[in-house]
Amino acid sequence: MSFHKPVTSIFNIAVIVAALGYFVDIYDLLLFTIVKSPSVRAVGATDLTILADSTKIINWQMIGLLIGGVIWGVLGDKKGRLSVLFGSIILYSVANFATAYVTNVDQYAICRFIAGLGLAGELGAGITLVTELLPKEKRGLGTSLVAGIGLCGAIAAYFTFKLSNDNWRFCYRLGGGLGVLLLLLRIKVAESGMYKSLVKKNIQRGNFFMFFTNKKRFIKYLLAIAIGLPTWYVIGILINQSDKFAKEFFGSTNLESGRAIMFSYIGTAIGGTLIGFVSHYLSSRKKALFLFYFLNTIAIVFFFSPLIDTNTMMYTACGFLGFATGYWAIFVTMGAEQFGTNLRSTAATTIPNMVRGALPLMNLLFKDLFFEKMKWNLWQSGVCTGIIVLTVTFVSFYFTEETYHKDLDYLESDEIMP
Repeated sequence: MSFHKPVTSIFNIAVIVAALGYFVDIYDLLLFTIVKSPSVRAVGATDLTILADSTKIINWQMIGLLIGGVIWGVLGDKKGRLSVLFGSIILYSVANFATAYVTNVDQYAICRFIAGLGLAGELGAGITLVTELLPKEKRGLGTSLVAGIGLCGAIAAYFTFKLSNDNWRFCYRLGGGLGVLLLLLRIKVAESGMYKSLVKKNIQRGNFFMFFTNKKRFIKYLLAIAIGLPTWYVIGILINQSDKFAKEFFGSTNLESGRAIMFSYIGTAIGGTLIGFVSHYLSSRKKALFLFYFLNTIAIVFFFSPLIDTNTMMYTACGFLGFATGYWAIFVTMGAEQFGTNLRSTAATTIPNMVRGALPLMNLLFKDLFFEKMKWNLWQSGVCTGIIVLTVTFVSFYFTEETYHKDLDYLESDEIMP
């Protein structure tokens, strides 16, 4: 029996508001990478410490996302999808206002950790709401629309920074203000019918530990996380440190990592919209995902090839990488589709944030092990880290289930099984 009557159009208020929410989420999430150099230097970093200081700050932001993903995911199943959207927006808005007034690296890291906690709830709750409202043949289109609009937030962040004459403190204040405006839009969005029906039932909701009490569910959860790992290898290492790679590859001293982010997210917005139509045309999430994995692999090879010998070629490579990682929304959609209504928000919110939270682990390989301890150069460190990440991803992809035609009107049993 269906829990609700789904809406039929992808252009409904819930999808539009989820897309705008993701826009602000991405604006805030990528803002640090865009303003990294001038902002970290302004709070005390030097040429000798800027790599370590910027890595510290982004690692704390990602740890916040990891912890916040669990908190908001559980609350989304226990208290409702909309309550998470309200709470997360309030927290990251306050954190962004506070970031505008930091005076040292430690304060910067603390504020980005708190912002990460808040940002963790936005995408998962929005995707969960959209997947439960739309019919199954339009779920991928709806979430791709959310991605296509939302990912433009990084582009807006770059141009805000440039149009404000590189005033990074103003950019953070604006991010906080956009969050407050979003709260007003949320008032018009209705709660998921599936969730409303679930509340009336005497069943356990939002138990994060259910992912670990059933072997089949645990493996499915790990696979759902692993298939998204290349996105933050690309964003957090290749593009975030593109200025450092440019200096090593061809001696550039003026490549802007913020501009690289902007070009990459133009590509990601296009790819993120396109993959929904590809999935719809092929009637398959996995076939569309595999196509973009193939493009992603080619883009990574291109990034490390001798062809990257000017700033223009590096920006081109970043745009190609961004397009090829446009599968982010489909990856999150698959995470939502693989688990029952009583665990769906927990899954859809924790899975992408586990991937984001894996960036510090990838940085341990890239920076701490390969680059610093083993004394490899950036090219060697980046290539070896990429090989490890892609190997894990392709193996996980092979064992991941197809979810395109899956009916979402079901529940997860809380019984413990071997």
